[in-house]
Amino acid sequence: MRSSSASRADIEAQQTARLASLFVELRQTNRFWQAKWAGLAAFEVKSLAELERLPLTTKAELIADQECYSPYGTNLTFPRDAYTRLHQTSGTKGKPLRWLDTPESWEWMLGCWRQIYEKAGVGRGERIVFPFSFGPFLGFWTAFDAAASIGCLAIPGGGLSTGARLSLLIDNQATVLCCTPTYALHLAQAAREDGIDLPGRAKVKTLIVAGEPGGSIPATRARIEEAWNARVIDHTGLTEVGPLATECVERPGSLEVLEGDYIAEVRDPATLAPTPPGEIGELIVTNLGRRGSPLLRYRTGDLVRPEWPSHGFLRLAGGVLGRVDDMIPLRGNNFYPSGLEAVIRRFPEVVEYQVEVDTRNPLAELHIDVEPAANAGAGLAERIVRAIRDDLLFRADVTIVAVGSLPRFEMKASRVHRRHG
Repeated sequence: MRSSSASRADIEAQQTARLASLFVELRQTNRFWQAKWAGLAAFEVKSLAELERLPLTTKAELIADQECYSPYGTNLTFPRDAYTRLHQTSGTKGKPLRWLDTPESWEWMLGCWRQIYEKAGVGRGERIVFPFSFGPFLGFWTAFDAAASIGCLAIPGGGLSTGARLSLLIDNQATVLCCTPTYALHLAQAAREDGIDLPGRAKVKTLIVAGEPGGSIPATRARIEEAWNARVIDHTGLTEVGPLATECVERPGSLEVLEGDYIAEVRDPATLAPTPPGEIGELIVTNLGRRGSPLLRYRTGDLVRPEWPSHGFLRLAGGVLGRVDDMIPLRGNNFYPSGLEAVIRRFPEVVEYQVEVDTRNPLAELHIDVEPAANAGAGLAERIVRAIRDDLLFRADVTIVAVGSLPRFEMKASRVHRRHG
């Protein structure tokens, strides 16, 4: 289905047909969904409006299921020997989820990634570098396999230093780079420190970034695009859900949900009422092609601002804005780490930063360590304090730390730390 021309009626008709087929299959063979839908014996999917009758699904449920039925839980539609792929979530905020896939489910996810490459303007003959260690995280493997399937040269960069990865992409004249926004900035900084003229020597014209909100934060995007003289394309997905949404070349600044393969809802995270267009809510998704281990009405925890066009797929203005559980209350203000990054990344002298939120006292305090570039000018801390106060309406304590003293991140950056009483 071509997202730019399909009407909402056509999109929803296709979604309804696929959901109805999936519902029948899962009720017959999948123990997880049989138990969850025990009270829906007479239920049939006849329209998308009936989706609301199905209960929401949470990560806590999935973890509990895998703990009770170790190691893979009961969300398996087929016999165990039908599954050939294992991946798992990072577990940075709890126990990791393990996820199994059949060859058919894997091919469906590669199809989602092929859509992402098409929307990014990436096609046959491109040379794509993947500068990260290939652990058990889903996105690395699906992006790599999908790249090869469309005729790209897929270049793995696992097990290499940052310097070796720079040489890899320059020597192989890579045209596309897939990584986190943080690592794109780190590669550029490492090139500057090594005296490498990155825009002059590298052939990268597109960076597909994911794993952090930075890909849709204007200040972060601008820094990456300036450093590489290339276009940033944002993307989002989850190990337990699959490749979910991507930015289009012709629609910068928003993510487009792949609604030919997903059903998306946006709801108030507290009341679960549908979120009106233009207001922020939690993204809830149903994947329609991962039949071996699907998720229906899954609460992703991602905060988004929906735009529902009369034709075409749902767009998330500004991308993923933050996480429901990342909100930081500070002296009457509620803010998200992405809002803080949007301010700090406006300062080109900032190489890296770390945030500590101290809630041990009745009035929470925010402290930020900022690592500057070697040639940073004076007064950087004061300028950042002033910008945070003007934009976010609270005061932060900012300290300039030694060059090279803060950690670097290949995977998702972990910059915010909380101290509780």
